[in-house]
Amino acid sequence: SAAADAVRAARRRAAPALATAIEAHLHGLAMPHARIAIDVDGPAGEEVEILLAANPGTEPSPLAKVASGGELARTMLALRLVLTDAPPTLVFDEVDAGIGGEVGAVLGANLASLGTQHQVLVVTHLAQVAAHADAQVVVEKLSSATSTRTVVRRADGEDRAREVARMLSGAAAADTALEHARALLSAAGGSV
Repeated sequence: SAAADAVRAARRRAAPALATAIEAHLHGLAMPHARIAIDVDGPAGEEVEILLAANPGTEPSPLAKVASGGELARTMLALRLVLTDAPPTLVFDEVDAGIGGEVGAVLGANLASLGTQHQVLVVTHLAQVAAHADAQVVVEKLSSATSTRTVVRRADGEDRAREVARMLSGAAAADTALEHARALLSAAGGSV
């Protein structure tokens, strides 16, 4: 029908701008060479596929086939940052895979920004991301000779600083790691 053709044409016209906006966010999320293409098919353009070329010299291919877990999570984060109508709760696992340092801080800030409009749950091992959280919980697996159990606890105040320090340096966080953790939390606007 003419209406379906018009919708498909409008979606195809919008696809390059959406791809460019996603790319801009990916470049700031430790994917500096990422290229995105969006294929729009179907009678009314209802079949949409995101294509990704994460590295130089590669052609964009279906995201579901070529993206690692971290690349997929970062692409979904970039898409959520671009779109205004996202679901109320967003869950990101492995979004920080393969990154650290300043890029981790940028990622944390982006997630925090998204959290102003949505509930954002992030599974992270990166202190720079955790420092930006409004609330931080620690999940621990405790094993004995006869059983294993999982404990979840909220980290607040000095406990949170110690947890961020542990994320930075390992189980026995040194005083320098604790100072660094406090600085990360302060810079991110987190409380100690």
